[in-house]
Amino acid sequence: MSISARNISWRIGKKLIVDDVSLSVSQGQTLGLLGPNGSGKSSLLRILAGLRRPDSGSVLLDDADIARMGKKQVARRVAFVEQHGATDANIRVEDVVKLGRTPHHSPFSSWTVADDRIVTEALDRVEMADRRSQGWQSLSGGERQRVHIARALAQSPVEILLDEPTNHLDIHHQIQLMRLISTLPVTSIVALHDLNHAAMFCDSLIIMQHGRIVASGTPDEVLTESLLMDVFQVEARVGVSPFHGKKHIHFL
Repeated sequence: MSISARNISWRIGKKLIVDDVSLSVSQGQTLGLLGPNGSGKSSLLRILAGLRRPDSGSVLLDDADIARMGKKQVARRVAFVEQHGATDANIRVEDVVKLGRTPHHSPFSSWTVADDRIVTEALDRVEMADRRSQGWQSLSGGERQRVHIARALAQSPVEILLDEPTNHLDIHHQIQLMRLISTLPVTSIVALHDLNHAAMFCDSLIIMQHGRIVASGTPDEVLTESLLMDVFQVEARVGVSPFHGKKHIHFL
């Protein structure tokens, strides 16, 4: 098992945001997190990444409790891409991606040829290699998102967690990114709004509502017309695409 959670709960004041959630994701699997706004997806991702400590329960990387691991140790293994990463500095694209190598260096270690290769490969994967010398402030929102993903890839993670990574991207780069995520040799947990992307690119899905898991399984098992109405309040027809053989949702 790559990453798992056992009965984790987290609250703000008296409001329970994540409510007794348990899950497990196998090595190399792509798990999609779906749910309406406010269902707890983003908070759950931050807990799984070690950025928030749950009020109860535990997160395990293999058999190690993340709460007992050092921040640098976690960062060598888990990469997190948030929805709206921002900086006021006009640093170069290449330097943003190089930050992904920070957990792999001590204060006295030198930059290596291997680091250069990893950064270049990360930029290539998100189609931003030709922008490596460009300033951050000159990029569009979609381009910035792709650079953040390159920075995460440069960490050489075992697990990568992404919070709505297709926000701000045009349709070409949405498909390109989801295809990339689904083929990476890492464990991926992705919070999504696009149900058809989830059906096409995720091995398994978790549906959240009011902080709890209300359904889990493969896209074929989870994405039903009754669930879409109960959780998302939408009327739809669920069929199989003749083009890729996976579930496709037609909204009415």
